[in-house]
Amino acid sequence: MIVIKPMDQGHWDVVSEIYKEGIDTGIATFETQVPTYKDWDKAHLKSCRIVALDKTTVIGWAALSPVSGRCVYGGVGEVSVYISRTSRGTGVGKLLMKHLIYESEKEGLWTLQSGIFPENKASIKLHEKVGFRYIGKRERVGRTSQGTWKDNLLFERRSKLVGID
Repeated sequence: MIVIKPMDQGHWDVVSEIYKEGIDTGIATFETQVPTYKDWDKAHLKSCRIVALDKTTVIGWAALSPVSGRCVYGGVGEVSVYISRTSRGTGVGKLLMKHLIYESEKEGLWTLQSGIFPENKASIKLHEKVGFRYIGKRERVGRTSQGTWKDNLLFERRSKLVGID
C-alpha cells in the first residue's frame, strides 16, 4: 500500500536519487545535476512537498515552486513530480498529483502550472489525467547541457475551489 506523507529533510537522500534518475532521462528537466538540499529548499514552497512511500521506501515525490516573487502570483505554483525508475507506470504519479492538488488548494493556490518537454509523453498524459490543460509551447526556450535547444509545453490547472470569486 502506497502512503503519501509530507516531505522532510530526512527524505532528501532518496528524493535526490529519484531526481537524478529524472535528470538522467534527458526529458524531465533542464537541470544537469541535483542541487544541495539547501538550494532545493530555497527554490520550493515550504508547503506542498510530499513523498510517496511503499512501506518505508520513498518511491516518488512532488513539490511546488513559486512562479514569481511578485505578490500577484502568490497563488500560482509550478509543479515538480518525479517517480523512481522502478515505480514508473504504476499509478504513483497520479496519486502524488491528486494529493498535491488537494494540498495546494488547502494552501490557497488557484493555479498550478507545468513545463514539460514534448518527448515526455508519460508526464503529459499524467497531467491531462488530473485536469491540466495544454495552453501553449515555448519554442527553443532553453538548451540542454549538450547544447540542444528544447521546446517546453505549458500545462495549467485552475482550481475549481480557490480563486473563483
